[in-house]
Amino acid sequence: MYKALIEDIFYDSEGTEETTFPATDEDLLILTEKFLGFEIPSKVFLQAIAIADYDGAAAFRYVDNYLITQQHLRLILLNRDR
Repeated sequence: MYKALIEDIFYDSEGTEETTFPATDEDLLILTEKFLGFEIPSKVFLQAIAIADYDGAAAFRYVDNYLITQQHLRLILLNRDR
């Protein structure tokens, strides 16, 4: 256990490279389902698919960020109209 703690202390995360994996067919299906309840521009959907071709995790982050941003914009507009 102590050896693992010592290794963690001296672990240099800057020297490591992150490995990215393209999205699988199942991942693409889940990604598409995330967009189903929303009206989105086709450009955004196609961009998410293009990102997923290289990095599945980044595509999910892109979709989540887009949806959260849109939700915040809707809330701001609703509060302004009151």
